[in-house]
Amino acid sequence: MVLPIYIYGQPVLRKVAEDIPLDYPGLDQLIADMWETLAESEGIGLAAPQVGKAIRVVVIDLDVLSDDMPEYKGFRKVFINAHIVDYDDSQTDTSEEGCLSLPAIHEKVIRPTRIHVQWLDEQLQSHDEWVEGYLARVMQHEFDHLEGHMFVDHISPLRKQLIKSKLRALLQGRYRCGYKTKPVAK
Repeated sequence: MVLPIYIYGQPVLRKVAEDIPLDYPGLDQLIADMWETLAESEGIGLAAPQVGKAIRVVVIDLDVLSDDMPEYKGFRKVFINAHIVDYDDSQTDTSEEGCLSLPAIHEKVIRPTRIHVQWLDEQLQSHDEWVEGYLARVMQHEFDHLEGHMFVDHISPLRKQLIKSKLRALLQGRYRCGYKTKPVAK
């Protein structure tokens, strides 16, 4: 089932998400719904807070970029109880980011190119590894949602001032996008 994507201003997007127990009820269905929602919205990543659940579940599909980035052919992963343990700040990269919860807003964000992450996969197998490159950027973006952060939190005060009217429009429900959303209640 396609779930509505919560839009900037929804309180759940600013909550720190909780780890879930291994027997979390309905987890398989939630993951299936998140995959369907991600495909419908034509995104590459989706965190549970973006569909109204303050829990640590993320789906990432980089296969959709495999024409330009062949190294991600077949890359579709679920990250449960995901945490960034450490950042290697020795090298950073600046790239434009967008977010399904912030339709029509794109800004350049500086992020470390290498991070140390821990998570469980869909089979509840534990992973602990250093990740780098574009995947590290996507993971930081999505895992930020689990900490109650959004990519606009990483832009300069000047840039944030320049997009203030766009953020206000989102809060007022004035936006257009091609997927199901849940704007802030008026």
